[in-house]
Amino acid sequence: MNLANLKKTVVASVVASLFGVVLSSAAYAADANKPGAGTSITPIFPTIAEERFRGEVAVAGLKELGYDVKQPKETDYPAMFLALSYGDADFTVHEWEQLHAAFYDKAGGDDSMVKVGQVMKGVLQGYMIDKKTADAYNIKDLSDLKKPEIAKLFDSNGDGKADLTGCNPGWGCEIMVEHHMKAYGLGPTVVDNRGSYFALMADTITRYQQGKPVLYFTWVPQWIASVLVEGKDVVWLPVPFTSLPDGKESKDTFYQGKNLGFPVDTVNAVMNKEFAEKNPVARKFLSEISIGTADESAQNLRMQNGEKSLADIKRHAAEWIKAHQTEYDGWLADARAAAKK
Repeated sequence: MNLANLKKTVVASVVASLFGVVLSSAAYAADANKPGAGTSITPIFPTIAEERFRGEVAVAGLKELGYDVKQPKETDYPAMFLALSYGDADFTVHEWEQLHAAFYDKAGGDDSMVKVGQVMKGVLQGYMIDKKTADAYNIKDLSDLKKPEIAKLFDSNGDGKADLTGCNPGWGCEIMVEHHMKAYGLGPTVVDNRGSYFALMADTITRYQQGKPVLYFTWVPQWIASVLVEGKDVVWLPVPFTSLPDGKESKDTFYQGKNLGFPVDTVNAVMNKEFAEKNPVARKFLSEISIGTADESAQNLRMQNGEKSLADIKRHAAEWIKAHQTEYDGWLADARAAAKK
């Protein structure tokens, strides 16, 4: 081989090596941005459409991290925790720390699942009545409903008892409501109406719009808080004293000086324990997701006003992400950094 050809061979070899380094660097950069690539992850959510929004925020981020996010499973809360415990699903962003404690523990608790982050703080539950009736009859707390003349004000079917719009069976809150009915001696004067909550609340809202007294269980965040506004249309009806099914009366049940009767709650992200240990990137991302109650209430109101398809909810999630882009990008960066540890 002459000198000229040798030089050409050396140059070609160097160029090829450099090109290979560039390609490797590009591949590494792509992998670094999507450390979850090649791993599938299955979400599980409750069947309540109004709770899907925060799930779609989580799904969007995991996809950006490269995960193959499977079609979310939907079921009632007790079955949701069993699925997480047995590995039939990998994560949820819908575990209420206090309300779902029994469901979580019975499904295996910390032995098979792990609470990785607080998605939403300051979640409230309790009873509300219309402000006009509360003021006119000086109704101060739930025990006032033991008085037949007060209970009759909320009678919608002529049986002489107050009609309380209650909570769906299987949600967990129905256990609390029934406990309160007994603890405060309301059985003789109050009926806990349980069924399809949002259908019952549609009737309740119609009654209010007709100028009739209303009594209902509710929680925040959700769209009802934007239709029947606390302090303007309705007021929280506190309980006379704290009484909880598990007997742990030390839990904080107060909001703005009123004893709502339900612990002020936190919604957690929960993962199957084995999956979490093998996937620190997903765990880190889910640990940092944080959504305000006001944001979810506003999104729920958009659903109530007609934007309620899954496509609408996904769009709402994308719009929320764009409005919180810096914070969201920080979650992604921290998750990517977890891959290097």
